[in-house]
Amino acid sequence: MASVESIDLGSVDTRSGRFAFEAHGPTGGEIVLAAHGFPDHPPTYRRLGRALAARGYRVIAPWMRGYAPSTLDGPFDLERIATDLIEIAAALSPDRPVNLVGHDWGACAAYVALVRQPTRFRRAVTMSVPHPAAFASGALRHPIQLRRSAYMAWFNLPGVAPWSTAWRDFALIDRLWHTWSPGYRPDAGFMRDLKTCLARSMPAPILYYRALVPWMVRNGRRGLSRVRVPTLYLHGADDGCVGTEIAAGQHAYFRARFESVVVPSAGHFLHLEAPESVERAIVAWLDRRDDAVEARRDAP
Repeated sequence: MASVESIDLGSVDTRSGRFAFEAHGPTGGEIVLAAHGFPDHPPTYRRLGRALAARGYRVIAPWMRGYAPSTLDGPFDLERIATDLIEIAAALSPDRPVNLVGHDWGACAAYVALVRQPTRFRRAVTMSVPHPAAFASGALRHPIQLRRSAYMAWFNLPGVAPWSTAWRDFALIDRLWHTWSPGYRPDAGFMRDLKTCLARSMPAPILYYRALVPWMVRNGRRGLSRVRVPTLYLHGADDGCVGTEIAAGQHAYFRARFESVVVPSAGHFLHLEAPESVERAIVAWLDRRDDAVEARRDAP
């Protein structure tokens, strides 16, 4: 059995590319697939990985598509990223459902993956970005979200975003972290490694944003389908990227058990800012073994 303090490095081949990952916990443990967002990378899950490893889980945190050393090939729409999660889960655990944790873009992809292949996943945890339908309706009710999301428009300007993102040692990335988590200062070594990852990956990480609107136009109805996997949603009370009001009422988009928790004194990167609270909530959620009862009770 691997030490709960160790970090294993590995890779998995899928039909659509090779994905490098960090892993925590015993090799035979129940898998938790942890998907990061932007601007972030797998080390964001190291503390959570240790906490879950101590409970016997095997946490796999891949570099998502477009993040070196994983495949840098596109496309980068949500359908493709969700398919990556499904294929990684199938390759790692072909005969047993896995648990899925997603933050930011990882959460967005998780919703689509859960809708497409609900039997592939036992339980899910999403953080900081609500169900796409809730986000869309919430943004219409609260126009302040359009201002918070203005960076998305910047990333869609042709020929501007790649060089501007890396300008002055990725000053824009530092600004986003400060704005989205105003009370938090990430570790200098963590940020140095993140910027190295982004430098090796550009422009792929911002191509997610350029693929978003076309994907919504093509697949909006499918992307707004209801989730049938038990899901826990966590949102920082001080999130400067997505306001807590945007997530209000999203329980309507879940058919299985859904629980939502606002974590006080935390922003967008809540799993780093309030690790004890987030870890307790996730461990308690994943440790529950009443999935079949919940599925029968919550089925339409």
